[in-house]
Amino acid sequence: MKPIEQLDQFLQTHPEVEIFEVILHDLNGIHRGKWLPREQIHKLFEGGYKMPQSTCSLDSWGRDLEELVAATGDTDGICTAHPETLAIVPWARRPTAQIVVSMLSPDGQTDYPADPRVVLQQVIERYTKLGLTPVVASEMEFHLLEIDRDQFGRPQHTQRAIDGSPALGGATYGIEAMREIAPLMDAISSATNLQNLPVDTLISEFGASQCEINLHHQNSALRACDQASMLRRAIRAVAQQQGKQASFMAKPFAGEVGNGMHVHFSLLDSMGNNVFDNGTPEGSDILQHAVAGCLENMADSIAIFAPNINSYRRLVAGCYAPTSPTWGYENRTTALRIPAGEGHAMRIEHRVAGADANVYLTVAAMLAAALHGIDNELLPPAATIGDAGELELQQKAEQQLPRFWGDALQLFEQSEFIAGYLGEEFKTIYAQSKRSEKAEFDTRVTLLEYDAYL
Repeated sequence: MKPIEQLDQFLQTHPEVEIFEVILHDLNGIHRGKWLPREQIHKLFEGGYKMPQSTCSLDSWGRDLEELVAATGDTDGICTAHPETLAIVPWARRPTAQIVVSMLSPDGQTDYPADPRVVLQQVIERYTKLGLTPVVASEMEFHLLEIDRDQFGRPQHTQRAIDGSPALGGATYGIEAMREIAPLMDAISSATNLQNLPVDTLISEFGASQCEINLHHQNSALRACDQASMLRRAIRAVAQQQGKQASFMAKPFAGEVGNGMHVHFSLLDSMGNNVFDNGTPEGSDILQHAVAGCLENMADSIAIFAPNINSYRRLVAGCYAPTSPTWGYENRTTALRIPAGEGHAMRIEHRVAGADANVYLTVAAMLAAALHGIDNELLPPAATIGDAGELELQQKAEQQLPRFWGDALQLFEQSEFIAGYLGEEFKTIYAQSKRSEKAEFDTRVTLLEYDAYL
């Protein structure tokens, strides 16, 4: 079915819709775009909908990247619609639908290389040439917080001890803990059903006020990322309706666990067979190559997996986040885990990224790294047995992942892997955007400085 036919079918099914939210993702994974009245939505599908290409590189506060604007004159690009993302917006006051778009060149003939969805698409195309299809699923942790902050502007837990302090833990997998927030979770479930988001499980996580929500795997990595991004949007919106705030911030509380985004992926051949499976518990040579590629390029990709200053608060020992490139079978202490189970479900669980990372870029970076390993037939070191955290404490600094934002950006900027697999222009624009954001934090005087030095 042609895109315009899919739109017409959607309009016939939902005659009540008055407004369409047109959603473009920027490098931070923030949803940008416009609202279009129903009578103008065909314009989008006919190639008449434009936005500045610089929209993809706006910073976390929505400001332009000045170097890019100066170099390009803030050129408009044409947005192309992805009709498979059409969905009702159940939390909107007026009857509303949403659709995801990606950015093209001004003439509409080529993709814009700094659009996160485009970056992922280009990686997938390289797999297609090898006759391989990535299968992807994501797990995201988030904190459910009070909307009102305390007198110092700090977020407040929804799970508290009897004295009002934060609860000592999140009652991991606790059924009663889930029951306490059942109205909110029921509302999220209803919203995701209406939006055709294939939610698998929802659990109470390790930290106070922390939850995890999982999605079913998809044999389209783009579709999996669309769903993960729209799921985050739905959770935030429904939580706000319920008088709470859902946050995917990597480390909202010092001294407590942060929020990760674990991504599972496998590869299917043209016959639908999982090429990681060779009938043994160890998996195929292709699995070994993919693991090796992910390990070798993990440090170069940290600027994507940990995209902002807060992300690095999470990547510390003892906080259930990896600090070095390690892997193991059925080992949740490693950066890469090969879960146990049936051979046809053999996969890699990539456990490095924070829940604050751009899901399209995260999946693009890990799939590209796996492809690099397959292309070059790389081999990994021996799988880690036991607590990887103990080994990480003993490792030299050069064997660990970058601990600081500036170091991660330097590796990213110098990376031949990033340029070769994700694109030189993307690398330049992403680095410029993050350098600009970092400079904002570097020049601000914090409350802690006043406390220490005033």
